[in-house]
Amino acid sequence: MKGLLIKGGTVVTETEEKIADILIADGRIKTIGENSAAAADLSDTTVIDAAGKIVIPGGVDVHTHLCLDVGFTTASDDFYTGTVAAACGGTTTIVDHPGFGPANCALDHQIKKYHGLAEGKAVIDYSFHGVLQHVDDDVLRSMAALADEGITSYKAYLTYDYKLSDGDVFRVLEQAKKHDLIITVHPENDGVIALLRSRFKQEGKLTPHWHPRSRPVECEAEAVNRMLLLAKMAGDSPLYIVHLSNALGLEFIKSARNRGQQNIYAETCPQYLLLDDSLYDGTEEDGLNTGLRYIMCPPLRTRSDQSSLWEGLQKDIQTIATDHCPFFFKTQKSRGKDDFTQCPSGAPGIEERIPLMFSEGVMKKRISLRRFTDLCAANPAKIFGMYPQKGVIKEGSDADMVIMDPHKKWTLGQDILHSNVDYSAYEGMELIGYPEYTISRGDIVAHNGEFTGTAGRGKFITRKTGVY
Repeated sequence: MKGLLIKGGTVVTETEEKIADILIADGRIKTIGENSAAAADLSDTTVIDAAGKIVIPGGVDVHTHLCLDVGFTTASDDFYTGTVAAACGGTTTIVDHPGFGPANCALDHQIKKYHGLAEGKAVIDYSFHGVLQHVDDDVLRSMAALADEGITSYKAYLTYDYKLSDGDVFRVLEQAKKHDLIITVHPENDGVIALLRSRFKQEGKLTPHWHPRSRPVECEAEAVNRMLLLAKMAGDSPLYIVHLSNALGLEFIKSARNRGQQNIYAETCPQYLLLDDSLYDGTEEDGLNTGLRYIMCPPLRTRSDQSSLWEGLQKDIQTIATDHCPFFFKTQKSRGKDDFTQCPSGAPGIEERIPLMFSEGVMKKRISLRRFTDLCAANPAKIFGMYPQKGVIKEGSDADMVIMDPHKKWTLGQDILHSNVDYSAYEGMELIGYPEYTISRGDIVAHNGEFTGTAGRGKFITRKTGVY
């Protein structure tokens, strides 16, 4: 395989930021140092001059929904378009959350299906979480068996059609503790949400304005606290809270840690750090309320919640993911035109995450450069069993990295993005810092916003257990 030499960039490793060369061979990082060029056969090596640029680990996004079938429609990105967008935005590995399968299906049903959906299409490396739809002895046994195939995390929903009871979640947490697995949880109080949505429909409160009011902060925070207590009772079972959106839920997490509970991990997303619930009031565009674009669960929260989450990124929140789940505004989100409860839930963001967090986090000094790489690459790789293969710039690790131009000012807009959707939730934001090159296992898969890889080059990552 042809080599690659990245010269003179500021390299962000696990321990330091330093100007160095990186020599890549056979898809892995061979050396990091000042004299890497001397060890290279430059006749068969591509050289990238990274002087004045910042070299960071390739992004690891552990919360995406590609090909998600929600019953009446399907998310608009498949494993080709979604991973092309990821690559162009500086993400080199994803762990996808499969949708629900048929009622009473085996635990491996959706895993097999998603292998088929990704093979031949994914352009970057990928893995899958298992999805829990019901719990019985066969499901519990399968949790351990699938770990041998590299599926070491499972998602439990506390709302939607296949929500789990507290008793079933407890059994799952016990099994996870026994086999060094990790359970991710979508935490919302289904009973209260169902009641509020029904009430609002009866009262004719059907515009997007009512979406966040039908899923208030307390519905999420109560479920977060409940899951923390169940995990504690299950022997401090590893628990990962997905898409944390509010300050109250964060306080429950901090309180549990202060009481001595371990193995708690929290994720938030750019939308909860940068967007707020005023967007649900929207404006009219082509006969549609633009608030429909932001129908997601949990909803966008207040600016005060945003501030708390930014503060939480310093130590209390471990990862930033996207919950990428795109639907076309004009042809899919429009289903909620007369009733917000009929709108498919989700928003795009797989391409925007790294530039947004670099610009809004690092460049605005809300988080350090090292913390940024921890949140967007190293921590998710560690928690979900891919470290040190993924998430870090380290000799012997996969050569997944991004060369950021920290000086480039640009305007984010769907016209330059690659996701198969007709809007960006961050349209028109002025950013500083651009992912000039994305490198996946030594291959340049994106350069200056243009995809340069090939369909199907992405590999399934067999993840490990007990490394969080």
